[in-house]
Amino acid sequence: MSPIAVGGPALFIGSDTPCVALVRPEIDPAQPEVLAAAKRAGVTPEEFAGPSDLWQLIADRTDGEGREIALNDLSNADAAAFADRLLDAIGDPESEFSVLLTVAAHDVLRLDGRPAGEGFAFLASVVPPPSEGTPLLEVEIGPSSLTDLRAEIEQFRRSLG
Repeated sequence: MSPIAVGGPALFIGSDTPCVALVRPEIDPAQPEVLAAAKRAGVTPEEFAGPSDLWQLIADRTDGEGREIALNDLSNADAAAFADRLLDAIGDPESEFSVLLTVAAHDVLRLDGRPAGEGFAFLASVVPPPSEGTPLLEVEIGPSSLTDLRAEIEQFRRSLG
């Protein structure tokens, strides 16, 4: 069976692992793979695909440690504003910066950038809501070229409409 295609806006900082990603997965319930999986699970294709308007913050480190946080209160406008702040921050390739993603008055992500080679390296601090009882996770992300970062952020902004 072919894998289920997942679309939707996604902003990745880092390549593969380590990385942090802000994503809003979308699964088309009309995909043959979704129809077959839903039938096996005994649910409708729409139930199997789930909602396509829920944001997630995903962080992975090379040591296998990671976090996945549901951001139920994050809007597309908030995600776009975060991307805009990040795009502004990388505008000066010789400056260090911090950009925050705040959801429901809680800073869930602090992205500290520092010049590295032809771009930036990052320390991402992922802070799950206190109700989850999960500790902060820091992810060191190696250098990403300024050209690649700018392209990734601009593509993310376009995907938001």
